[in-house]
Amino acid sequence: MAEIRLPKARRGRPRQAEVARLAGVSQTTVSLVLSGNKQGIALHPDTRARVLQAARQLGYAPDPAAQRLAAARNDLLGVFSFTATFPTDVAHSYYPILVGVEQEAVARGYDLVLFTGSSSAPARAGRADALDRVRLADGCLFLGRHVPADELRRLVEQGYPAVHIGRRDELDSLAWVGADYAEATAEVVRRLAALGHRHVVLVCETDEALASTDRERGFRGALAQTGLTGEVVRAADPAAEITGEWVRSQLAAGVRAFVAEETDTCAAWRALLTAVEDAGLTAPADLSLALLGAPPADLAHLPEPTGFDVPKAELGAAAVRTLTALLTAGAADCSPLVPCEFRPGRTAGPAPHP
Repeated sequence: MAEIRLPKARRGRPRQAEVARLAGVSQTTVSLVLSGNKQGIALHPDTRARVLQAARQLGYAPDPAAQRLAAARNDLLGVFSFTATFPTDVAHSYYPILVGVEQEAVARGYDLVLFTGSSSAPARAGRADALDRVRLADGCLFLGRHVPADELRRLVEQGYPAVHIGRRDELDSLAWVGADYAEATAEVVRRLAALGHRHVVLVCETDEALASTDRERGFRGALAQTGLTGEVVRAADPAAEITGEWVRSQLAAGVRAFVAEETDTCAAWRALLTAVEDAGLTAPADLSLALLGAPPADLAHLPEPTGFDVPKAELGAAAVRTLTALLTAGAADCSPLVPCEFRPGRTAGPAPHP
């Protein structure tokens, strides 16, 4: 390696800016090297060697006061949403989660930083550095049905405290808090069985999200438990596939109970409601309907659907408790599953005679 030539004179404690000039790199690079590169940013070995050599030649030593300041927490928790729009609209299905997050964060003395970059520019979410900005916060909550698993895994493996709101078993090292969709769905099926229904159809979107998988698992488990028969219909375009004619054909086959999953769009539930109306039928007089989750705000004027409520505010609060436990104790201190509450509603009734 070529010898680095010292400046002719210098006064006081050497600074990182001087190390940077001597090594021919940026001050940011010097800071990364001398702090041990905890962020995991790729640095060429020659660059690191030049920085260390320059620091030795200058007699650089970290400022203890600056070290203490850098090590201190900011008492900031991040929230990063993998959604088309950041869920700040009160009508958004994730909005109640944010309310719970805010209330619990305030109670614990933390401020929130909302990272909206992936929402305003979705293409950016897939970049290798898409999640790096969350390091401005002490730790971060993530939410969304679909996430860039590789980038999130990299962040967690580098030791950054992160919690996903929603089950994420595919990332072994990622803490998560989720609703118990499987048990809640099973309870809905058991209630339909108690009403005399013998065959149930679950209508879903063609979605590989774990929340959808959990609902299907609970549905199939309850069928086996109750002795009911049933099927799962996955519609790529619910509005086009779940029609009045389709509902009529299901009734002709003996089906009198339909359930649909809640998603960001509630497309399956909307399609099912429209199809029942187009078929000239009403619930619960002609058939039973149930929604595996809460109806969207724009359908609040309709009869309350039978189903279950996801305690979204509690979900957000539980996520904050988990994240703060990671920050203070290095481990989560609560159950990752939050139970849902059955909602009797007004769309399910005794099975009509064929």
